[in-house]
Amino acid sequence: MKYMLLKTYAPAAFCDTPINEWSPQEIQAHIDFQRALGEQLAKSGELVDAQGLTGPTEARIVSSDGRSAPVVTDGPFPETKEFLAGYWLVDVESPERAYEIAAHASAAPGPSGKPIGEYIEVRPVMSVPATEQ
Repeated sequence: MKYMLLKTYAPAAFCDTPINEWSPQEIQAHIDFQRALGEQLAKSGELVDAQGLTGPTEARIVSSDGRSAPVVTDGPFPETKEFLAGYWLVDVESPERAYEIAAHASAAPGPSGKPIGEYIEVRPVMSVPATEQ
C-alpha cells in the first residue's frame, strides 16, 4: 500500500517559529534528521520517493483548455502557512506503518533541538485497477 506523507509550511504543534528564523545549526539538524529518515526508509525498502520543495515564491499555476497556449501565473495560492513543503512516498504493509513513519517525521528537531510536532498529512495513493488483456 502506498501512502503520501505531506509536509506543509505551517506552525507545528510545539513550534510556531518559522524555519527561516532558526539558527543555521538548527536548520542543519532538521535537514540531517530528514535525510536520516529517508536513508532509514530506503534501507527498509519502504521509500518510493521523498523530496523537499522550494518555497511558494518559486511555484507557478498552469491552466489549459487543451486547445490554446497554457496560461502560467504566479498565483493565486493558498496562504503560505498552508503551502506544501515536501513529501515522502512510501510503500508499506499497513496504514499503521504509514502513521508510525509520519509520527517519527513529526518529531523532527527544531529550535534548541526540541521535537517540533510537525503536522504530517497521510494519504493513501489511489491506484488504477489493472486491466485484463
